[in-house]
Amino acid sequence: MRVAIIAESFLPNINGVTNSVLRVLEHLRENGHEALVIAPGARDWQEEAEFYCGYRIERVPTVMVPLIDSLPIGVPHGKVAVALAKFKPDVVHLASPFVLGGAGALTAKAMGIPVVAVYQTDVAGFAKNYKLAGLSTAAWSWTRVIHNACARTLAPSSPTIEDLRSHRIRHVHRWGRGVDAVRFTPTKRNGNLRRKWSPQGKFIVGYVGRLAAEKSVERLAVLRHREDIQLVIVGDGPERPHLEKLMPEAVFTGQLTGDDLAEAFASLDVFVHTGDFETFCQAVQEAHASGVPAIAPNAGGPRDLITNGVNGRLLEPSSFARDLPAAVDSLLLADDVLARKQLRTRCRETVAERTWTALCEELLRHYEAVSGVSAAPVVTAAPAQRHPASAMSSAASMQSSKSPAVSHGKVTDAQRKTVA
Repeated sequence: MRVAIIAESFLPNINGVTNSVLRVLEHLRENGHEALVIAPGARDWQEEAEFYCGYRIERVPTVMVPLIDSLPIGVPHGKVAVALAKFKPDVVHLASPFVLGGAGALTAKAMGIPVVAVYQTDVAGFAKNYKLAGLSTAAWSWTRVIHNACARTLAPSSPTIEDLRSHRIRHVHRWGRGVDAVRFTPTKRNGNLRRKWSPQGKFIVGYVGRLAAEKSVERLAVLRHREDIQLVIVGDGPERPHLEKLMPEAVFTGQLTGDDLAEAFASLDVFVHTGDFETFCQAVQEAHASGVPAIAPNAGGPRDLITNGVNGRLLEPSSFARDLPAAVDSLLLADDVLARKQLRTRCRETVAERTWTALCEELLRHYEAVSGVSAAPVVTAAPAQRHPASAMSSAASMQSSKSPAVSHGKVTDAQRKTVA
């Protein structure tokens, strides 16, 4: 099978969209399929890859959107049609389409190529959060045009499916996200790291993710004066200076990757995701894989991932900050060591079946359904070399000011370092 992936975001920018595309490319390579990636180019201070897993990456120009400086946008370009005509894909995969992906959807439809769109970013919700109500309405109108031009849309959670259908988007199917339960594991819990964060031995409550306005990380400030809690905020982004002033008692680690990220997750006692606009929320899965209970708003993707009292707490967005301290207390179980151990075990068990291999096999069935081309393994290929971005999960979807280069799937020394 020949698959063209048009990604709204890709390396060297690390986020949930990039992470999912990398896992799909690795699975395609391992099963002998051909692929092409069309993606935004790097910004001036970044280096960009020409290949990943041996697959070529065609780049289009990149621009920045005012007010949303954490989301560089690929400009639709004539080379999209040229690349598709030359590659002759059996199916086009749109990764979180909006601008570049929107052009890709219409181009592929005109060329008679079936399209599968993966919905990952709630652009309309982000617009509301940025006080751009008019843009939110327009975003839904454009989203409907894009997705109804596709053979099917894959959404990661039941609330997201309901939202899409309520906005008259057709042919919506469920496709979740896998989690790397080898990298994210309770065995990565690090006592030395916990003592570094809190020499007094306080409970560690933390957030992991991009520090941008739509993530509402300022909601953690309600915990800043707790004498029994040390706040730890892992990530980077445009809101970091504001958050450091708001919560000077918190530990800000900057962006972490690889085993450093996995150790940070596993060394938390409670993970708190603060944003209301997650179509899935991979960070919750990575916390659970690390044996850490999670608190998140009762909105979007987390509703499918968190069961109250089993592996965390869901809080109503309107009262999130007010209810957060009590929710944290209910999961810390300060006086019951055995109950805390049982809770961590339950968290790990909830992600046992959510491997990327299983999810990618499910995706191939969607490709087959719209294209009529078999997605059975073509040859027994050598396992794809795993790029360190596999550890730079959606939970660490913050862009570094000096993103490392990638070339032909090889890992450079710079990429082995943790970005702090």
